[in-house]
Amino acid sequence: MLSRTADNLYWLARYMERADTSARLLEVGSRISLIPSVHGYRSEWDSLLQASGMAEGFARKYGDPVQRNIESYLFFDRDNPSSVASCITAARENGRIVRTALTTQVWDALNTAFQELKALERRPRSELDSSRLTDWVMQHAAMVRGAIDATLLRNDGYNFLNIGYYLERADNTARLMDVKYYVLLPRVDFIGSGLDNYQWTTLLRAMGSHRAFHWAYGGEVTAGKIADFLILNPQCPRSLTTCVAGMANHLGRLAKAYGRETAALVQARALMAGIEATTVDGIFDEGLHEYLTRFIENTAMLANAIHDAYLSGEMR
Repeated sequence: MLSRTADNLYWLARYMERADTSARLLEVGSRISLIPSVHGYRSEWDSLLQASGMAEGFARKYGDPVQRNIESYLFFDRDNPSSVASCITAARENGRIVRTALTTQVWDALNTAFQELKALERRPRSELDSSRLTDWVMQHAAMVRGAIDATLLRNDGYNFLNIGYYLERADNTARLMDVKYYVLLPRVDFIGSGLDNYQWTTLLRAMGSHRAFHWAYGGEVTAGKIADFLILNPQCPRSLTTCVAGMANHLGRLAKAYGRETAALVQARALMAGIEATTVDGIFDEGLHEYLTRFIENTAMLANAIHDAYLSGEMR
């Protein structure tokens, strides 16, 4: 496969997953903003910007983190490359470039999302409820992913799509957890309190993992159980271990198909081995924020290795 085709497929998947995450950030902010009176290290809306890496761009354009402005920035603002509108547009454009590598069903799912987005952009913002916008994004992201899984050949194009999906989801899961633990929790003495548990529950709901968590663990929602579920549990589709294992699997399939291993596969396997050797106690001994920050940095290095190995035009 040509590197530019692989690059388009990889970024198509990353952009669709990123659109889904931006919508989920809106849901996290909306739900947590309903908690009365208690504020964390930053406001809940500023927290989302800080943990998602969008704070600097937002501040340049809007200044103070007011809810309505943040909703616009996360959903419609074309100056924000991670907004829902920017991501769906970029995903569709990547799909258009490699149209012949996609089935009709995948292209239709992409194009339908794009056309409906344009219709939404023409409507007055006062008519658009943020929860319905979030549901709309999650529905279309699921339709694209479902069409990919149901109709594409399991060839190298499918591998690059899945590498993009798993890489973006791993990064986003870590960032969503960091929103909760680092910037929303007011003080150390709130750990284990009703507020702490409510915020964790809100995060699980925003990730679509609330029911799955209770199936897996039951009982009280605690930081330890959440860390185990979203970091170490291979049954959780959004967990870091699931995402890294998925990347290692598809990079391994590429290595087998092309007859050579790359530095990207070596890094993915090392990252997987590190997670498998980790315990919940070890994570909290290091500090959850510190662990997630280190994971995000490692994920960024893996993304660079994938680019160098397959997407730059020269296999290494």
